[in-house]
Amino acid sequence: MTTPLMQSSIKSLRLINQGKVRDIYDIDDKHMLLVASDRLSAFDVILPTPIPDKGAILTQIANFWFDKLKHVVPNHLTGIDPDSVVSDPVEKAQLGPRALVVKKLKPLPIEAIVRGYLAGSGWKEYKASQSVCGIPLPAGLQEAAQLPEPLFTPSSKAEVGDHDENITLEKCAQLIGPELADKVARISVQLYKEAAAYALGRGIIIADTKFEFGLDEAGKLYLIDEVLTPDSSRFWPQDQYHVGSNPPSFDKQYVRDWLESTGWNKTPPGPELPDDVAAKTAEKYREAFERLTGKPF
Repeated sequence: MTTPLMQSSIKSLRLINQGKVRDIYDIDDKHMLLVASDRLSAFDVILPTPIPDKGAILTQIANFWFDKLKHVVPNHLTGIDPDSVVSDPVEKAQLGPRALVVKKLKPLPIEAIVRGYLAGSGWKEYKASQSVCGIPLPAGLQEAAQLPEPLFTPSSKAEVGDHDENITLEKCAQLIGPELADKVARISVQLYKEAAAYALGRGIIIADTKFEFGLDEAGKLYLIDEVLTPDSSRFWPQDQYHVGSNPPSFDKQYVRDWLESTGWNKTPPGPELPDDVAAKTAEKYREAFERLTGKPF
């Protein structure tokens, strides 16, 4: 286990953006360096306690899926060794399996969410209106029920600290154009179906997930960011799944349960996590990697 990395510091490259988990650095006009930290956010607040090995595990899970699904859509990976873009040993030490050199692409202003089961905000909306993101669904579905067909339910991207907002298919078409919106919807559902079928054979239900896409200068579509990790998806253990109740999620359930027990008001700053909660959370990330890939982390 490496020393947890709360925040990277690559002084030889310009920091373009810092998300909830990833720090993004400029390499040149065609490439960027992505460094996945060990930061954890819960209830949209970044917590002060890092989760050991989380960034490396997330990066390696995403790489597994990028490779497995590359026949569906090309992705932003370049195959360039991150160590080759920095020379300082202190900076190199922050990279390793948590870092990637990726293509610099223009991200689409939407998140492509695919839901295969009724959970989270989708379940709340269904209870109120028997629809999800305005898409009507059959009556009588229960919480955590598998949907008749996976649904593409896009959201608009929010600034860090704000909540993404679900948008209609019409609004998505307005934002990126009807042709591209159709293509993103079709590819997203195909990615989800293939991944969900594979994961189910490994004892993991992927209830829903979010994909992000970008375009190159020629307008070619690429899968970017992270893909099908416990951070960007709702992973449920198949052996704990029952229709009618929300199964424990694979990644942050220990953290969420502990936070709920503290009476914290879910606004920054978040509380420090006890060592055992951080360790159990790290274990769940490792278990997700090992189940999906069949390899020890």
